[in-house]
Amino acid sequence: MIWMRFAKDLYDERIKQICILSDLERMKSEAEELRQLHAASTTESEDTRSAKTKKERFDGQSWDSLKASPFYDVLRKHKDVLRDEIPAETPQDKGIQHEIDLVPGTKYCVTRQWPLPRDQVKAIDDFFDSRRQAGQVRESKSPHSASMFCVKKPQGGWRIVHAYNKMNDATIPAQTPIP
Repeated sequence: MIWMRFAKDLYDERIKQICILSDLERMKSEAEELRQLHAASTTESEDTRSAKTKKERFDGQSWDSLKASPFYDVLRKHKDVLRDEIPAETPQDKGIQHEIDLVPGTKYCVTRQWPLPRDQVKAIDDFFDSRRQAGQVRESKSPHSASMFCVKKPQGGWRIVHAYNKMNDATIPAQTPIP
């Protein structure tokens, strides 16, 4: 069940009761594994991580650093889809066009943009101006629209968030299983 539909059904009281079956011992062992994985992945301090630039983080994921990964052979086999440097332009058109199926009878999904603080507007404008100059985005011709806002990043700066609630509700989920 899709979580959004589940939340709506729960809110509309179409779901009266939830029963969660669990194995307490298995849950405890999985929680301990997660704690250990988290401890291993957070060996570098928050200060060190926030001080790294995007390029330094990108370089830290080089082919040499991935050799210990169990997925290294698969990654090397499909290396044509992975970049060796931070992309500055859109990838070449490979002739594959993506389409999203909408529920029949759906009108245009238009959400008005709500007012934002000036610093968020500046962050959004700067982001899209730089992407437009690099050729990564173009002016939209879509009749659909979604509001956007920004969330403060832990390292500083803004993360742009799009409110696609209306569009998600009008979208028919893909029936193709994810491999």
